[in-house]
Amino acid sequence: MHPQPNNPLHGITLEKMVTDLSKHYGWEELGNLIKIRCFTYDPSVKSSLKFIRKTYWARLKVEKLYIKTFVTQPDKKEEE
Repeated sequence: MHPQPNNPLHGITLEKMVTDLSKHYGWEELGNLIKIRCFTYDPSVKSSLKFIRKTYWARLKVEKLYIKTFVTQPDKKEEE
């Protein structure tokens, strides 16, 4: 694997993202944040992964929420 310093998701699997988000928010809140049926109706990591892997827009939403929730962005003051 090549280093990817500008990719905050490098080395993080989709399964880890879904698992961490479901533990952090709970399935009900996760379903409110991202309107995906697999998060609201009989949710599980397995069923969610099956859908998200096939559906590009759903994956983007999960990745965006994961970054917002768990990946700290550098303080803009430090860059100046």
